[in-house]
Amino acid sequence: MNDMVSYGFEDVTPSEKTRRVTSVFERVAKRYDIMNDLMSGGLHRGWKDEFVRMVKPRAGEAILDMAGGTGDIAFRLAAKGASVTVADINPAMLDVGRERADKRGIEGLTWREENAETLSFADARFDAYTIAFGIRNVTDIPAALRSAHRVLKYGGRFFCLEFSTTEWPGFGAVYDAYSHRVVPQIGKYVAKDEEAYRYLVESIRRFPPMAEFAAMIAAAGFTRVATRPILGGLVAIHSGWKA
Repeated sequence: MNDMVSYGFEDVTPSEKTRRVTSVFERVAKRYDIMNDLMSGGLHRGWKDEFVRMVKPRAGEAILDMAGGTGDIAFRLAAKGASVTVADINPAMLDVGRERADKRGIEGLTWREENAETLSFADARFDAYTIAFGIRNVTDIPAALRSAHRVLKYGGRFFCLEFSTTEWPGFGAVYDAYSHRVVPQIGKYVAKDEEAYRYLVESIRRFPPMAEFAAMIAAAGFTRVATRPILGGLVAIHSGWKA
């Protein structure tokens, strides 16, 4: 079992998780953004706005947006003048992002197919690294964090937006009921894929608690590690610096 990793509530081999997650995002790519709106009641837009405000992108900075296929974070970063590389392991998600950028007239983004665990970029290449709602889908999270640290310049910053476990009494139970019973049904009727959204819900439950994930960020070499809970920790913004 030591060689097994979580795929939702199942334990599978690393290669099987990578294969299954790739399949999930290939299937939901076209409906990914509308599903985010439906599942969060549009709240994800505000979370992403706050996330980018905390990143504080500046004109001319080189920023890597990992698992950023559909462009939601990259578009916000680029609007501040940053030079953004959008990386994703899934070509289908990148295709959606390019199409969205073309429709909006957003130019200057670099699109790359990359595995977060084994980034092909040179050491100390970027001023900032962002990943939003993507780290929990990575097969080897510690490897991805080490890779993020490697490609950042000294003084570079790491920011991660991810679901977690709310610490508000009562709210967690309500959200659990909603996510397990309602979200897969939304996926069934809107994205035509109940199984994919059942996995996405289960992957949130299996993701490490905020303090444990912060310790993983520190173990990868980051300093000044901090966590900002939203809605009691339903969502959290994690950050760290490469010193």
